[in-house]
Parts: sequence; structure tokens; C-alpha cells
Amino acid sequence: MRLDDLDPSNNVRDLGSGGGGRGGGGGGGLPILGLLLPFLFRGKMGCGTIVLLLIVGGVFLMSGGLGGLTGGGPATAPAQREQGGTAGQQGAQVCNTQERMFACRVMSSTEQVWTQLFAAQGQRYQPPTLNFYTQGAQSGCGFASSAAGPFYCPSDQGVFLDTTFFDELANRFGAKGDFAAAYVIGHEVGHHIQNLTGAAQRASQARQGGRSAGNAASVKLELQADCYAGVWAARSGRLEPGDIEEGMTAANAIGDDTLQKQGGQGTVVPDSFTHGSSADRMRWLKRGLDTGDPAACETGI
Repeated sequence: MRLDDLDPSNNVRDLGSGGGGRGGGGGGGLPILGLLLPFLFRGKMGCGTIVLLLIVGGVFLMSGGLGGLTGGGPATAPAQREQGGTAGQQGAQVCNTQERMFACRVMSSTEQVWTQLFAAQGQRYQPPTLNFYTQGAQSGCGFASSAAGPFYCPSDQGVFLDTTFFDELANRFGAKGDFAAAYVIGHEVGHHIQNLTGAAQRASQARQGGRSAGNAASVKLELQADCYAGVWAARSGRLEPGDIEEGMTAANAIGDDTLQKQGGQGTVVPDSFTHGSSADRMRWLKRGLDTGDPAACETGI
């Protein structure tokens, strides 16, 4: 993606390392791979990161929020370490590494696109805050470990990101390239759009109908967020050759069926899906990219 000429978003915070301890759970976050939670902590948190990529899922979902791309949730806080750099600060000065600057510019682009789309409907867009953290984060949705991946917490109207996830995405899941990473952020912003439009609240109500209904609602919510990520990218005017292929690779890598096959259970259980199959995730991301129209992202939620 062509982002170098963009000023970084100023709606940014640095939460530092550890996030301040263990959280008490509030509005919730929708982690992406909730269905993989049983496998996340067996080994080296590999699948946990995938869950964040899926963005809305298990633990955060049950807490009532819109979550991580791969689906982690509240966890025991890691040992605290001394915070330095920009910890506790806000604003563009927080975008002080290459990875953070990239994320800040992606957020800036999403702010431009969604402001225009909301204005076209006579509405004012209120962007989410981008919260950087290391190891773990305390949010209104509870404490989240970096193992869970990026997530959105509606209570804070914030996207939470440990940028080490970009390395996990590229190296462990084979989803390389700047647009693969940007898609993750765009997906989380998509959950913010759902919070503003009421789709997230409708999904929360549907989850009260039991596990099956809740999983189905979660899948619809995740696929819509994928589509919204595509809408943003299409409207940004910043895609370059190869970007769409990078996005498709990422969407394929974080499908529920692909993750289940890699998670050790060996079989695919569609009824347990919370984010959608690889084919569905690719299809809805592509729909957003092809149309650039939020109205094309209706998944029935």
C-alpha cells in the first residue's frame, strides 16, 4: 500500500507493557478465533495469534464485545516490567517505530474513508482510538494477552494492537506484505463501524439464543468486518499491484476451517465456526474490494 505521504493518526495511545494488571471485564471485545481458544495455550501461543486475526470470537465475544482478529481474551497478566519510551502518552508521537508508524498511517486512511462515507449519509464519524501495547493490555473488555492478537473493545471504542503480531502473521501464517497487515487493522475498524451502526448489538442479542445461534451471529459479524476492510481499502485509493493477493492470502490463513486443521484437532467442525471458513473470508473481503460499498456488506446480522 502507498502510505508514505499520509500523516499518522493523532488518535493514538501507548499503554506500555503489561497493560496495568488483570482486568475486570466490561463491554467485551470480539476476538477473531474464539473457537481455537482450547488450543491457544497448549503450546507457544501460535493459534492464539491466529485468533486475533479472526477478530471476533470466543472469550471476548462472550464478554459482549467485538474482538481480536484471531480471538484471544482476558488472561492472567504477565509480569510487569519498567515502562519507557512513550508509555502513557497520546498523539502522533506514539507512532515512534516503523511498525507503529505503518499502523498509524493505516488508521489515518481509515479515518479519511469512513468520515467521507458517513458524511455521505448525513452522519458524523467518530473514529476509534488506536491503543498500542506490549505483552498485554487492560481494556474495558478485561485484560488481554498479546497471544490473543489485535482486538476491538466497544467499551473503549478502541483498537488494541501489539505490533509483534505483524511478524506472527507473516512468519507463522505465511501472510506477508503490507496489505496483509493493513487488512488486520481494517477488520478491527470494521468492528467499530458495527458498534456504531448497531450490528454488534444485534449480534450480542443473537448470542443469547444459545451456542449455535451465537456462533452463527459471530460468523456474520466477522465476515461483515472483512467486507468493511475491503470497502476501506478500495476507497482509499492506495492499493498497489499485489496488495489484493496479499489480502486474500491473509483471509485464507485465518479461516476457521484452516485454523482447525492446524490446531491439532485434525477435523473441521462447521458448527463451531465463529469467524467463517477461509473461502467465506476471502469472498467477503473481495466483495468489499470489488464494490467499495458498505451496503454490499450485509451478511444478515
